[in-house]
Formats: sequence, structure tokens, C-alpha cells
Amino acid sequence: MSVPQKLVLASGSPRRIELLQQAGIEPDRVFATDIDETPNRAEHPRSLAKRLAQTKAERAAEGLKRQGEEPSFILAADTVVAVGRRILPKAETLEDAQDCLKLLSGRAHRVYSGVCVITPSGKSRMRLVETRVRFKRLSRAEIDAYLTSGQWRGKAGGYAIQGLAGIFVVKLVGSYTNVVGLPLYETISLLAGDGFKPELQFQTGMAV
Repeated sequence: MSVPQKLVLASGSPRRIELLQQAGIEPDRVFATDIDETPNRAEHPRSLAKRLAQTKAERAAEGLKRQGEEPSFILAADTVVAVGRRILPKAETLEDAQDCLKLLSGRAHRVYSGVCVITPSGKSRMRLVETRVRFKRLSRAEIDAYLTSGQWRGKAGGYAIQGLAGIFVVKLVGSYTNVVGLPLYETISLLAGDGFKPELQFQTGMAV
């Protein structure tokens, strides 16, 4: 019996969908789960990223089973931005974003992503990826301009590195795609290690 080669992404994040597409993989289905992402008391950022990714994957597996779906590979991820042990929020208000940017200004921070894969047989595997990022010292004008852009909305740490905030980055050590929202190398390796062999969908074109 052949192993089903169907991939369900347990996230509605456009960034994660785009990153998978960038790697030549088109998810067969998106199954977003709504979970409480509040950190537990004294929870370390690493532990939070892993716990949330695991919970998202398990909730998706349960939901798909209730719907009578055939077993598939389920991929879930969660990204956490932290300064030391302080976990920054996913900014939903201007005040959230402003507080994050002021804290990150001129400092180093860490971005953690937990990536969880549940196989068709029900086996669960986890990977944690860490990237270190340092921001330049931000002027009030730069913070105000970024807030006006709206690119902070819903982003962990109040910024999106793939947008205007890219000019704030002085140094990055580790996976760039991890900071965007899904560490591609580690994710693809995790899937491949569990037997997922997608038909890569690369678009071809002629250089101009």
C-alpha cells in the first residue's frame, strides 16, 4: 500500500503558503485552527513555539478525522519573537506594534519557530529553529513611518522582515525564512524524513 502524498497546512498564514510555494510545494488543503496562544506562566519562548505548533497540528488532525478525511501529512508551525525570555505579542494594535519596535530598537532578539509534522500513520515529529536578529537604532520618524505602513498588523514582534522592516536589520544569524514565518530547509527536511515526496512545482521562465 503506497503512502498518501497529500499535504495539509494547519495554518491560514499567507506567508507560510507563499513560502511553501517558493519551495515548489502546493498544499493540498489549508486547515487553519483557532487556539489560545497565550503563554503559560514563566513559559520559555522555545517551549511556547513548540507547544503551539504541536497543538495546531493535533487540532487539525482531530478536525480532519471528524470530517472523515483520508490520512495525510499535516504541517503546522508557530513563530515566537523574544528579547531574552520576554515574549513579544503578535501586534494587533498600534500600541502593541509601537511598544515592540521601541523594545527592538538597537537590540538583538531571537525568533523561534516550532515546526510539527504528523504523518498519515499518526507519528508526530517536531523541529525547533532559532534565528538571531539585530535591529539598528530606530528614530521616532522611522517608527512612525513603519506604523503608518500597517505591515506590523498580526506579526509576531510587530514587524515583517520581508517588507519595509528589512531595512532595520543590521545582522541576522540563522534562517531568514524562519523570521518570515516558516524555516524552509528544516521544514522540507522534516517532511522528507517522514517519507513525504512531493512533486515539486517549479515555474520556468526565460530571463529578460
